[in-house]
Formats: sequence, C-alpha cells, structure tokens
Amino acid sequence: MNDNRYYSVRVEGAKYGVSFGSALAIAISYANNHSILWAIIHGILGWFYVIFAALFH
Repeated sequence: MNDNRYYSVRVEGAKYGVSFGSALAIAISYANNHSILWAIIHGILGWFYVIFAALFH
C-alpha cells in the first residue's frame, strides 16, 4: 500500500516539475525575444531551454 502512495507522489511531482519548467521557459523566452511564437516553441522544450538560457544568455 505504501508503494502506491510513493508512486503517486513521484508522478505528481514530475508533472508539476514539467509544467513549472514549461512556464519558466515561456517567461524567459518572452522576456528575451518578445515573440509569442518563440515562447511557445521554448515552452515545448521546457527545462532544456531554461538550462540553455542560464548557460548562454
């Protein structure tokens, strides 16, 4: 029974991490580029763009 609860917490945590990464990528992209199209593309990439922006911008 505890295994199911642990799995549920991990899935929910991963889901929130992905959505937060996408929202953060959209915000960073729009602030840098002022383009909705690029913000959508970077939102799809999520954490990859956040890390790229932190390293190279």
